[in-house]
Amino acid sequence: MEDGLPSIPTSDVSLAEPIRLPPPFTLVRLRESGDAFAHACRIAPESGAGTLVYVGRFDLAEFAVVLEPVEPLRGARRAFYAGMVALTDALRAYAPPNKAVAIDWPDAVRIDGGLVGGGRMGWPSSGGEDEPPAWLVFGAMIRTVAMTDQEPSIHPLAAALDQEGFGEAGAVQVTESFARHLMRAIDGWRVEGFDSIAHDYLSRVPRERQALQRIDDRGDLVTRRIGTNRIERRELVKALAAPAWLDPKLGGPSS
Repeated sequence: MEDGLPSIPTSDVSLAEPIRLPPPFTLVRLRESGDAFAHACRIAPESGAGTLVYVGRFDLAEFAVVLEPVEPLRGARRAFYAGMVALTDALRAYAPPNKAVAIDWPDAVRIDGGLVGGGRMGWPSSGGEDEPPAWLVFGAMIRTVAMTDQEPSIHPLAAALDQEGFGEAGAVQVTESFARHLMRAIDGWRVEGFDSIAHDYLSRVPRERQALQRIDDRGDLVTRRIGTNRIERRELVKALAAPAWLDPKLGGPSS
């Protein structure tokens, strides 16, 4: 690393658009065929907190960041919500005034109802729930360019930033913005507690009528129906096992 800027380990650096991250982050840049999330999980034990893996793709903003929590795994997974707040804040920074950026619990991101991508989280397979994990990885994919000539009405539940009026906001801009907003989210958590993250996150989830929602100390979504004694619990661990927005065959957001 020179002059405070992270290195870009690829042979065609001159052809790559520069990515400028805040000083706590270290950039690892993969070629288009890479998998940012899988690579970050592989190198997390040695790379350390703040390592951000980026895949240079034309149609997607794809990246993953390594975190090193100090609390037991059962509560540390709530860092996923900080990642989702940062991801949606990164998009809001470039969104036209009339565009709603929302979250389908727990992991899908929509713009005006159209799916653009989402977040995911990984952690070591070894270790117990009551022990701090050696690492966590928050990964994200956001569709920046629609790779089809078909009208949006053909796939009304899918969207891309270029279709939604995000201007020049491409993969590099979204990644840089995410890094800045993740720092703010983590700082807010440290100063104000997790409730600040939970409040910001839930404000982006479409509200259910006659219902009160909260995120508990395990990261589960707890819903209480007003006027009844009925309480519903949706477990974060189970939901993260299979990202709702990800199409394994496409290797990206569902269309």
